Amino acid sequence: MYKKDMREAFLTTIPVMMGYIVLGMAFGMLLESKGYGVIYALLMSCFIYAGSMQFVAINLLTSGATLISGAIMTLLINARHLVYGLSMIKKFEGMGKLKPYMIFSLTDETYSLLVASQTPEGCHEKIYLFLISFFDQCYWVVGSLVGSLIGSLITINTTGLDFAMTALFVVIVLEQFLTNEKHLYTYIGFIISILCLVIFGSESFIIPSMIGILLSLIILYQKGGKENA
Repeated sequence: MYKKDMREAFLTTIPVMMGYIVLGMAFGMLLESKGYGVIYALLMSCFIYAGSMQFVAINLLTSGATLISGAIMTLLINARHLVYGLSMIKKFEGMGKLKPYMIFSLTDETYSLLVASQTPEGCHEKIYLFLISFFDQCYWVVGSLVGSLIGSLITINTTGLDFAMTALFVVIVLEQFLTNEKHLYTYIGFIISILCLVIFGSESFIIPSMIGILLSLIILYQKGGKENA
């Protein structure tokens, strides 16, 4: 009944598929190397589905981090989703019962596709948008499961796998830096992160730096920085 919607959504999500399966495999293999099997990979990718936060969660699990520190870290790392959600209110208002899932599945890459998407002729907009989000999560789940299974069958040196998501973000930042003439926000992020690294050390600088960046951007926005950045 929705063959055209499925076809068009699949074609739209192919670029995300290529990235999510590879990164999902890296996550699954890294998770397996820390002693957490395929069930953990499945549950985390189905119910957490947070990309970079899933990589961070591995370190939280293995380091014995407290629930509070984990909650704070999660909130700060995914704070950008507050902006994502606000900008998608109008687009999601007609999604009906699918709206909760659309909110849950709003990753960086899915957000980019949904913002730029124009529903193809002959497709149902509601179904088309849902399938984009659903397919993207399926790619991540499949990648995680495959990676976990490979890690359980073959002994693999996982050194560097935990850097996969960091590398992805570095590429995204560089691309935005090279294609945008205004770099104030980028400079703020780098400067505050370096200062916090010097002050708090490599083991404790992430949370202070993210708090500092968030506060700086709020202050800058209130002073009209949105126009100058």
